[in-house]
Amino acid sequence: MTTVHQAPYDVNARRAQFPILQQKIHGKPLIYLDNAASTQKPDVVIEKIKEYYLQDNANIHRGIHALSERATSAYEEARHIVQRFINAKDSKEIVFTRGTTESINLVASSYGRKNLSSGDEVLISEMEHHSNILPWQLICEEREAKLRVIPIDDKGELIMEEYLKLLNERTKIVAVTHTSNSLGTVNPVEEIIREAKKVGAVVLIDGAQSTPHAPIDVRQMDCDFFTFSGHKIYGPTGVGVLYGKYELLETMTPYQSGGGMITDVTFEKSQFQAPPERFEAGTPNMAGVIGLGKALEYVEEIGIENIAKYESDLLEFGFKELSKIDGLNWVGEASNRAGVLSFTLENHHPHDIAAILDLEGIAIRAGHHCTQPIMDHFKVPATIRASVGLYTTEADIVALASALEKAKSILA
Repeated sequence: MTTVHQAPYDVNARRAQFPILQQKIHGKPLIYLDNAASTQKPDVVIEKIKEYYLQDNANIHRGIHALSERATSAYEEARHIVQRFINAKDSKEIVFTRGTTESINLVASSYGRKNLSSGDEVLISEMEHHSNILPWQLICEEREAKLRVIPIDDKGELIMEEYLKLLNERTKIVAVTHTSNSLGTVNPVEEIIREAKKVGAVVLIDGAQSTPHAPIDVRQMDCDFFTFSGHKIYGPTGVGVLYGKYELLETMTPYQSGGGMITDVTFEKSQFQAPPERFEAGTPNMAGVIGLGKALEYVEEIGIENIAKYESDLLEFGFKELSKIDGLNWVGEASNRAGVLSFTLENHHPHDIAAILDLEGIAIRAGHHCTQPIMDHFKVPATIRASVGLYTTEADIVALASALEKAKSILA
């Protein structure tokens, strides 16, 4: 199996640590190129979750017995791991959620409901995932605020001149993706944040697609909120992270209420805990949080900078290899990209291509990728999206190119 020249780590050795990749699909070796949707899990993450259920399964924080104390310790250690991974100032700035979607909804509800008034404006971009559109639509409707959209150009890049024109004293929140899930565009978030601060706006960065592919430093970035999901960075499903500057989290009311997030309850009045517990109502996903902590340690062991370098070279190889295919049209050709190759093939529907590729053992994603405004911009109903991970090889890309040629001949 070939790999990118001068790979900064042993890709084949790492690949062997992912049990699911060792199987065959329709008699062919599995080639998994749907990492932007969900990454696979290394054996150390699977074993960590298994270990929790075999040895430590108990509710956290309020138990006096040994199992609860061990589970609490592992859960809170994961919070410290996340803090370190994104360079937050304090572990109290880390809130565990079910994923990026819930994290954005939490901010829209708990911060937006309190701080948006009639005539205020929220800025998002044309390349947002639906999860960073719908929560703002709903809260803007409720608060009679206006949702404004930063346009993109035909390369799939934000038109920064238009962003600067949209910013004004009515702009209260700017919520943008760090890396587009359907184009791979990496946005200049530090510039976006810097300009937003000039008008006093609070900034949320959707890091679901950037966190697996590049180093994240929320303090250097100076964002107010940052979100990502466990299942996109080699961790379990059903768990995610909301980072928020503590001084903002302190001002926010609970998104949900119930057990674990209170200090005192009477029928007349209840008192809520300080962040982050204030936003973690009910029994949390202990196994998921602990598994996420192990996944981030696994990425740290390899080095996120090494992964970024390897994947960048791999994308360059993929772009050159797939560009040899007649009739392949790229959707989005930003100068700064990560994780994703998105394209159409002649006039064939992406779903048909995906079905044929599946018979070759190749898993890709076909559809609008929860980014229908992007599809409208490029005037396509859907795209074929091949997305890479730390275990993707050049051989996977070569096999994809061969299978696309085969799909063309079948559909012709």
